[in-house]
Amino acid sequence: MMIPTIALVIVNNYLPMFGILIAFKKINYEDGILGSPWVGFENFKYLFATSDAWEITRNTIAYNAVFIATNLIGAIAVAILLHELRGRLAAKFYQSAFFLPYFLSAVVVSYLVFAMLGEEHGFVNNVLLKTFGLDPVSWYAKPNAWPFLLPIINAWKNIGYFTVVYLAAIVGIDEEYYEAALIDGAGKWKQITRITLPLLMPVIVIMTLLQIGRIFYADFGLFFQVTLDTGTLYPTTNVIDTYVYRSFMVMGDIGMSSAAGLYQALVGLALVFGSNYIVRQINRDNALF
Repeated sequence: MMIPTIALVIVNNYLPMFGILIAFKKINYEDGILGSPWVGFENFKYLFATSDAWEITRNTIAYNAVFIATNLIGAIAVAILLHELRGRLAAKFYQSAFFLPYFLSAVVVSYLVFAMLGEEHGFVNNVLLKTFGLDPVSWYAKPNAWPFLLPIINAWKNIGYFTVVYLAAIVGIDEEYYEAALIDGAGKWKQITRITLPLLMPVIVIMTLLQIGRIFYADFGLFFQVTLDTGTLYPTTNVIDTYVYRSFMVMGDIGMSSAAGLYQALVGLALVFGSNYIVRQINRDNALF
């Protein structure tokens, strides 16, 4: 029964690792991957020798750290809220407001965001700001606004997915714990802080560790399409993925692109092991492995 799954993992996850060689070669399409000359770490040097290296690394880590925090807090709060409501109305509200956005493509999200933030016809400028007598804002010309806008957009799109995970874990908690707490006079807040959150902690740790492993990867659709690839916004929206994409499109340097991908994967692997080690030192039962 495991053979189909093992075969799928080998084909999709392990065979493509042969492409790691590209990161250490100057690819010549006539000679192929094996026949192309080795260049050692030249592709990595080019990646980090640019003036944008610090900027894209800073943006990638900072945004993902904020995304992890907002998704964690928001999803747990929504999951607890829905568990307390326990009604058909709550289920419908959840499906429409939280779960469906996760399935929207980056293109659809970008159109929705533009409909909200567009200078001439956007809802924010033409309804909200006008209601309070404020002047329209050129959101796509204000780099300083996007460190606040992107976490909000990311949370709107992804909180539903994480809520499903946490809500499933909460539903699995034995109701006898809550009944005993209620008999002892514990209110809702005490039940949440003394029962729900402690029993939810293993799932929280696992989900957080998995996200930390991808902290050097950015949501390409979010940073490229939602911002409409506007050059003015690059100082606060340019991340490793978009930088590599633009470099590849301009120069066609597949070696540098592969070097960036390998760099992201290795750092992510190190972060997962490091974070898991810290968790094991605090509480071995909550560790991922």
